Amino acid sequence: MSNTPTFNVLFLCTGNSARSIMAESILRQVDPRRFHAYSAGSHPAGRVNPFALELLEKNRMPTEGLRSKSWDEFAQPGAPRLDFVFTVCDNAAGEVCPVWPGQPMTAHWGIPDPAAAEGSEQAKRAAFAEASRTLLNRIRIFASLPLDKLDPLSLQRKLDELGKAPAKGELP
Repeated sequence: MSNTPTFNVLFLCTGNSARSIMAESILRQVDPRRFHAYSAGSHPAGRVNPFALELLEKNRMPTEGLRSKSWDEFAQPGAPRLDFVFTVCDNAAGEVCPVWPGQPMTAHWGIPDPAAAEGSEQAKRAAFAEASRTLLNRIRIFASLPLDKLDPLSLQRKLDELGKAPAKGELP
């Protein structure tokens, strides 16, 4: 039996239909043993964006159980105790970014909303691909951190720096 701690991670966004959903799926794929990934929104859309689902399925990322839900679910009795909360909304685009009160480590990893992309279906798919590449890069770096060995101040600094990490590479 492994002594590696398991961490609960919540990705937040306003609508919980694209960016936070993709982040949940990506973390579930990157390191399912060390992390339990969740997503939620302050004003959930009530459905997962079809372009997000298409991208995840095309790249063989986990989609089972993904749904658009309110962050209120994580404030209820019996909800998982959260270790990390990352907002992935892009407040530079004028969105209202949810703020999670409480004890988890938090950071803002703003990403432009691919659901707001205009133009052809190809242009929309490109926006989703760019958002997912950025999330994948940040999540891979996050998952590689020695979380149980970093002091809280150093860890917070690294989490904040990750919010500025660009997209690199392709989805697996």
